Parts: sequence; structure tokens; C-alpha cells
Amino acid sequence: MPDTAISGLVRMWINGWVVSRGASDPVEEPWGWTIDVGQPQHVARHVLPEPSEADVRKIVAATSAPGTWLKLFAEEEEVLPWAGPGWRSGVAGFLMTCDLVPQSPEVPAGHTLTRWTRGGVSRVLVRTGEGHFAARGQIAHVGAHAVVDQVETAAEHRRKGLGGLVMRTLQSTAYEAGARTGLLVGTPDGRALYAALGWTVHAPMTSLSYEPSADVS
Repeated sequence: MPDTAISGLVRMWINGWVVSRGASDPVEEPWGWTIDVGQPQHVARHVLPEPSEADVRKIVAATSAPGTWLKLFAEEEEVLPWAGPGWRSGVAGFLMTCDLVPQSPEVPAGHTLTRWTRGGVSRVLVRTGEGHFAARGQIAHVGAHAVVDQVETAAEHRRKGLGGLVMRTLQSTAYEAGARTGLLVGTPDGRALYAALGWTVHAPMTSLSYEPSADVS
């Protein structure tokens, strides 16, 4: 596969993502990587850092298992027509990076923060004073870089700075563990938060999943 800056960043992101999710080691392909995920709705994924129409159509033609995903680092309007019937688009993403630095975020009054690390993954949990879930996130450590994953804030607790608290805590935790570069694939909703925290966008990502039953009337 081509050795480019985007390919290198995508590979770094994959290295952390498989640790975060407990997925299989990536299998290198001419166009990118294949990963076995092993979930009913997410059996496997094919990751293409620089997708071409020929490669996407070849993968699509060979796919028969529902729950197969394509992660294509390109705009949806470009790559969606290559997939054809049975393929559905998911939430758009953006490949982003930042330089990690030590931070000491303050926990807002009326909330508690818990963090722990196991199996190379550090997790942060924010709860209300009554113990209700407010926000969470995790980060996988892979040498000099770390990958942020599954950041979530409960709807009723948004716009209170809790997403920023989770991110700063994760970033600082990764720095303490020796990482100096952070990577993530953020959603459109999360992009503004990450940008405000110093993250830079490098490429869009389109998610397509194979759901053939969706085309059966």
C-alpha cells in the first residue's frame, strides 16, 4: 500500500483503536488493512486510507457478510456511489491529531471523576454528586502515541465543560504514560470541542456498513 502521511496517521490510529476495542491485529492489504472486530453488527472492517473506486468495488463485490464495515478516508459524496445496494452510510468522521502536554483540569462542583487503566487502556468516568452518569471516554496507549475513543456526554449534561474535562484528563494520562501524540476520529458533533482543545483535522472519514436486508421490501 502507498507510504504517505495520511496512511501513516491512519496506521497509528488503527494501532490504538484495536487496543481500545480488543479487536484483532490488523491484516495488511494492498489498499489498507482488514480488522476482525467480532461484534454481531460489526463483524469486520476494511480500512482504506486512500480509497480508489477499483479497490472499493472489489471489496464490495467480495462481501456477503452483514456487519462488514468500510472506513474510507475520503468525502462521502465521492465514495458512496462506489458501494452500491446494501451499503449504508454511518456518522461521518474526521481524523485528528494533537501534541499531548501535561494538564491539571478541575472537576466542576457537584461532580466526581474516576480514572483507571487496564490492558493498555485508560478510562475516565464523570458522575454527578448523586452518582448519575455524566460523561466518559477512554484512550489506548501505543508507545509514543495514544488514541482517544468512545468519548460521550449524557444529553442532559452537555455544555457544562464535561467533554473538555474528559479529554484533558485523557490527554494528560497519556502524556504521563509516555505518549506525545494523540489521535482520534471525531464526529461532526465532537469536532468543535476537539478543535478548541488544539486538535488538527487531517482527513475526512466515511463509514459504510453492509446491511443487505435494508434493500428488501
